[in-house]
Amino acid sequence: ADLLSQLGNCEKKFGNYDKALEYYEKCLAIILKTLGGEHPDVATSYNNIGITWRNKGDYDKALEYYEKCLAIILKTLGGEHPDVAGSYNNIGITWDKKGEYDKALEYYEKSLEIKLKTLGGEHPAVATSYNNIGSAWKNKGDYDKALEYYKKSLEIRLKTLGGEHPDVAQSYNSIGIAWHNKGDYDKALEYYVLSSQIRFKKLGASHNLTKKSIESAKRLAKELGKENDLPEWMKEIN
Repeated sequence: ADLLSQLGNCEKKFGNYDKALEYYEKCLAIILKTLGGEHPDVATSYNNIGITWRNKGDYDKALEYYEKCLAIILKTLGGEHPDVAGSYNNIGITWDKKGEYDKALEYYEKSLEIKLKTLGGEHPAVATSYNNIGSAWKNKGDYDKALEYYKKSLEIRLKTLGGEHPDVAQSYNSIGIAWHNKGDYDKALEYYVLSSQIRFKKLGASHNLTKKSIESAKRLAKELGKENDLPEWMKEIN
């Protein structure tokens, strides 16, 4: 079963989701037969299958498996275990993808509550929760609320991960998008550049996220007539 799960993980990593599901389903069948229906390993299998369905874009199918996973871990690990927080987070992300932002917020908040209780207020996982909550508010069109949570996330990430971590770049990019949506384009440009600098340094010029950040910064700078204000290294990139 372990080998099947590892094979599933490999296929999922490379985007071969149907093949990944095949391995995960075989793994699940073995675990159910040998360990019964309420073992934590069964929950892990359900979670893996849920993630794969989410990656395939079938959010209802993903939710079905996430809910199965959650039911087991609540029963076996209790309501305040970090795995339960992870499960709530996965369900929240899926509702977010479905465009059900209030539902997403409900699960993100549940996840955050457990993380704060078990990990404390300055853990990177707490920063991830704040970022997710910020994104849901952004999707709802409440950009002030989004910025509030993005800034909380950024503060923790700067403190725990340092100023040049890719997660910090994600925070800067998210804040940039929120300012952009609010119509404060100068502020947006400032954060797009900050995000681009980290991604360029840490991920390289050819990375997709780096390209997207630079593209956002250059496009906005052009619209504002501020192309000359961009850093020299960015001007040299086509």
